[in-house]
Amino acid sequence: MISIVDYGIGNVSSLTNIIQKVGGDVQIISSPEQIKDAESLILPGVGAFDYAMKILESNGWVEPLYKHAMIDKKPILGVCLGMHLFTRCSQEGLSKGLGFIEADTIHFSIDDMNDRRPIPHMGWNAINVQKENSFFGLNESESRFYFVHSYHVACDNQCDILTTTNYGYKFVSSFQRDNIIGVQFHPEKSHKFGYKFFKQLIEEFAT
Repeated sequence: MISIVDYGIGNVSSLTNIIQKVGGDVQIISSPEQIKDAESLILPGVGAFDYAMKILESNGWVEPLYKHAMIDKKPILGVCLGMHLFTRCSQEGLSKGLGFIEADTIHFSIDDMNDRRPIPHMGWNAINVQKENSFFGLNESESRFYFVHSYHVACDNQCDILTTTNYGYKFVSSFQRDNIIGVQFHPEKSHKFGYKFFKQLIEEFAT
């Protein structure tokens, strides 16, 4: 059973639908108390970093999320802003993040781009697999996912990076540190590539 955290600013219905379409069992949890019984979690997110952290803090989500991910070592996936919240901080605001992984969230740097691109990065783009993992084959150069974001994650440790994507320069499009997984793209909006990702996720979460 995969539990989706509904804290008010995530794309919960789309995630629920795609997990059910690929044969997964899913439930929506809307109170922090429910986390203790969750086998695995998805933390979605759409919007601003500081606003999301304020909601998590004021409604009592932070401690149960920390226990799930960092103490009990249960699987957790962050999608887009959810991925950003796993980091220590974001250039988007002043709040501290959850700090589940040694990484920060930074704004796209137009000055560093090989060619100037519009921000936000919006639309379909390819992933480049950086290491062997349970979600993407090493030769999956044709896999494309849907992105909408102005910020991206910068990992301290290269070994945490699953995939990168090029948008003016190379950025981290997914990471994994043990039970903690983050994806910058929206797999729930990525059609056949999203279906495959969630099938693999269900298998990974079941182990």
